[in-house]
Amino acid sequence: MFEKTIRDSGKTALRLAFGLTMLAAPAALQAQAAAPAAQPEKTAPAATTPAPAAAEQFPDAPSTAAQIKPPMVPTGPTVVIDTTMGRLTCKLFEKEAPVSTANFIGLAEGTKDWTDPSTQKKMHGVRFYDGVTFHRVIPTFMIQGGDRLGNGSGDGGYFFDQEIVPGLNFDVAGRLAMANAGPNTNGTQFFITEEPQPDLDGKYNIFGQCDAHTVLLVASIARVSRNHDDKPDVPVVMNHVYIVRDGQPMPPLPVAPISLPAAPLPPQKQ
Repeated sequence: MFEKTIRDSGKTALRLAFGLTMLAAPAALQAQAAAPAAQPEKTAPAATTPAPAAAEQFPDAPSTAAQIKPPMVPTGPTVVIDTTMGRLTCKLFEKEAPVSTANFIGLAEGTKDWTDPSTQKKMHGVRFYDGVTFHRVIPTFMIQGGDRLGNGSGDGGYFFDQEIVPGLNFDVAGRLAMANAGPNTNGTQFFITEEPQPDLDGKYNIFGQCDAHTVLLVASIARVSRNHDDKPDVPVVMNHVYIVRDGQPMPPLPVAPISLPAAPLPPQKQ
């Protein structure tokens, strides 16, 4: 078991009990309060030399557009998480992150064995995520779940290695990724980002991308009333987690979810 670690982080860092799945809040949030006042921008002197020629002006130069790699698009199955606050939908990077994807699918469908952290009993053929909560939520950062103990210290009795994909970064909102307590300690806990989080690049296994509606719901979940550990006062529960493969219909929407009080969403950025 990991050494118990306590980090007093307030709203600008993610503190998880017993040192498990420690995510550092973005540096921009940490430095916001101490940032000096912005200074007036100075006008640059007029250029005295001609601007360099564009790449296309040189003989046989490749087009700059051809040098820009398109963003990675997930082509794997779709994860549907029906919660007490609504439905989260994410597409999996099955080709790019096969280990993380297979781990999540196995836990969701009950085809992967795991150990109950509260009883140490070996579980076979049991869905891991159904009934589990999002135990850590931070506005503008992320929501985190996947711990059957509900306090950030639980796991499934196993760990697996890092699966960092070059070019697959936290540069957009809605990334689905494994939480960890350091390299090669991935297990059952995962998180979904509300905004781009470049500080997390290269540290966490990204294995899915969630749609725009899900990002809005993530923002709403992150703003429910919560305690000093960023745990919701009223549990936000994953009632059921589905894996929908190509050609399969989406599961029917559940009965209207319980409406939990949440702070207003921030204004949309222009």
